[in-house]
Amino acid sequence: MLLALSIRDFVIVEHLELEFSSGFTVLTGETGAGKSILIDALQFALGERAAADTVREGCARAEVAAEFAASTPAGAWLAAAGFDETGEAAGQRAADSGATILVRRTLDSTGRSRSFINGSPATLGQLRDLGGLLLDVHGQHEHQSLLHGAAQGQLLDRNGGLSEAAGAVAEAYATWRRATQAYTQAQAAREQAAAESDQLQQTVEELTRLDPEPGEWERIEAEQKRLAHGSALLEGARFAAEAITDAEDAVQARLAKICARLQTLSAYDPRLSPIVAALAGADIQLEEAARELHQYVDNCETDEGRLAQVELRIGALHAAARKWRCAPAQLPELLASTRARLELLNESGDLEALRAGAAQTQAHYQDLAHALSQARQAAAARMGREVTRAMQDLAMTGGRLEVRLVPAEPSASGLERVEFLVSAHAAGGARPLARVASGGELSRIGLAIAVVAAAANLVPTLIFDEVDAGVGGQVAATVGRLLRQLGQSRQVFCVTHLPQVASCGDQHVAVRKETLADGRPVSRTEELSGSARVAEIARMLGGAEITTLTQKHAREMLASR
Repeated sequence: MLLALSIRDFVIVEHLELEFSSGFTVLTGETGAGKSILIDALQFALGERAAADTVREGCARAEVAAEFAASTPAGAWLAAAGFDETGEAAGQRAADSGATILVRRTLDSTGRSRSFINGSPATLGQLRDLGGLLLDVHGQHEHQSLLHGAAQGQLLDRNGGLSEAAGAVAEAYATWRRATQAYTQAQAAREQAAAESDQLQQTVEELTRLDPEPGEWERIEAEQKRLAHGSALLEGARFAAEAITDAEDAVQARLAKICARLQTLSAYDPRLSPIVAALAGADIQLEEAARELHQYVDNCETDEGRLAQVELRIGALHAAARKWRCAPAQLPELLASTRARLELLNESGDLEALRAGAAQTQAHYQDLAHALSQARQAAAARMGREVTRAMQDLAMTGGRLEVRLVPAEPSASGLERVEFLVSAHAAGGARPLARVASGGELSRIGLAIAVVAAAANLVPTLIFDEVDAGVGGQVAATVGRLLRQLGQSRQVFCVTHLPQVASCGDQHVAVRKETLADGRPVSRTEELSGSARVAEIARMLGGAEITTLTQKHAREMLASR
């Protein structure tokens, strides 16, 4: 239940604080005064999108806060979403303890908004999810959607408490379609790939004979370079070994002479000693290098036969790489991927599993859809009776609504489409709503459906935004009585221009538009009672001029509600 609403700088509302009670609350006022803005502000607080111009002209930020009594579903949602204590029983405890839910949202002039639930930051999606558990809004043009089959189906499911089952059917249908698509695509891919099976087999056979190994290309390329330059390598190693140790002016002999002379001189100048030590170390390194060079020469042999084999292998790898348009080093990977592709073509288990999966998801969808169809049959008959009964009270004596289920191709909405058929009077046959209802009749039928649907809705707060447009007289009085009756089990709000409806309210809030000194319009609210309420009902009856007669009539209407 909505307990309080606070609005600052929202459209033409400067600042207002409203508190609400249970029962039936009416909001009245001149056209353009801002009655529907209050509803818009409440919906904004619960996640509806708003443009930057929603911020009141000349202001930096709009803010709307709403306080609700915690219902069991809303409390459970808060627990699941992490905005309250955890545990399945949290919602019931919250409702039993009289806990409240505070929703607040701001919007700055740049269009940036921030949202909070019980003081914690929240997303718009979370606001909308919570809002769906707190209130339900019936707009003044909502009856126009009754002309569309999809809206009729949704209304039947909502009225019959079948929304969850319908959602499960839609989800099962989507799963079935995905499974069928996966099977169809796999089957098409199998057929396409089978056409190239021979070519893949030939590729595997040729590459298997070639037998390229991972890393082979790098190894054999290095070996080819070594073998191709074998003579130059041997000659160079011999030259280096002789230059170090065996030549007349060998490096090692010359270094020994240098060390001996400096050693003698170091006796006269100790600063030469580190140099002598460094040269001695160089001599050791030259000795080691000469030994390794001699070993290299002893082991280095030119192998023309091996060189021929290596170059032949390189040629084969090059030829294969050119044929399959890849680098020689990629041939092992190509062989592995081609084998894997060929194995996939030769397997049938995956395709069969996909086919079985598609059949299983189809059967699951059919089971859910058939169960939904049966439940819809009962809900359609019940809704038809209830709306027909409400139509009798709305000056459509003898009229009736028939909710028909027409078999259709399987879809996300089930195995049938929903069609509302109406007869405006007892002698008329039932025909599609769009073909027989006039504007006024459509408004009354829409109102009857809205009242019936609202009665089936477990949301604690219901809002009717000028849904009584197009009716008057005794019908308007009936509308007021129906909404007051509905307010005995729910909190009901109605924005109305009809005095017959306004006089039925348990609480009456008037909305006025004023002009400030700077020329900007501003909306004000006032909770009415006593003579102020009589004056407002009289205004609604007689316009700007309130007479003694209209005041008397207003008092009579309030007394007879």
